[in-house]
This record gives sequence, C-alpha cells and structure tokens, in this order.
Amino acid sequence: MPEDGPLPRGVLLPAAFFAGAGLLELALGIAMAPAPTSFWRLWEALGRGTLHVLVAAGLLKRIAVCRSIAMIYCLASLTTYGIVLALALGHAPFHYPPGMVVQSLYEVPLSAVLFPFLRSRQASVLFTRPLF
Repeated sequence: MPEDGPLPRGVLLPAAFFAGAGLLELALGIAMAPAPTSFWRLWEALGRGTLHVLVAAGLLKRIAVCRSIAMIYCLASLTTYGIVLALALGHAPFHYPPGMVVQSLYEVPLSAVLFPFLRSRQASVLFTRPLF
C-alpha cells in the first residue's frame, strides 16, 4: 500500500483515539486536581497526556512500534477496566474517582474495537515504517 496520498481510516481512527485519550488525560488531570492546583500536578497531567499524543503521532507516521504500543495499551486498558468492573460488581469497598469512570467510558468501547483491528493483517500492512 503506497504511503502517498490521503491517510486510510485504519491509520486515522487509532491516531484519533490516542490523541483524544491524551486530551482527556490532560483535561481530567486538571479538572480533578485539588483546589489550589500546583505546578507539579499540571506538569504530571501534561506528561501523561503527552505520552498518548506521541503514540498518536507515531501512528499517523505509520511507525510499526507505535502499533505494538497501541495494541499493548488497548489490551492493558481492557484488562484493567475489566478487573475494576468485576470489583465494582462484587461490591468491593473501593472508591472510584469520577475521572476513572469518565476515562473508562471513553477507553473501553474504543479499545475493544481497536484491539482486533490493530492485531489484523490489514493493520500490519498499514504500519510498516521502522522507528529509525
């Protein structure tokens, strides 16, 4: 598949997911910070959001290792939120912050859709560029 011309949806959708996750991470990090927001809390939120955006940029450039990182992220997200959901349904005495609930509503359905695609043969054809 030529890398010239418009980007296929198989490249745009995973990149958009990770860019959105980065913005959500930044927004929730700022919104859920205690009242006198310190520089370090903002710096931490910016760092967490930047990691997602870097993966999105790598996916847009069709870097193969970013596809692997995206697959691992989707699998870890589904596993983590599955365990949290099982604990919540089992009435475990834990407090779930609102930010975690909002992130799970964004990440779980999209990760469930993206993970099978990122593992597919079509994705391996799209993401062929080496890191260096």
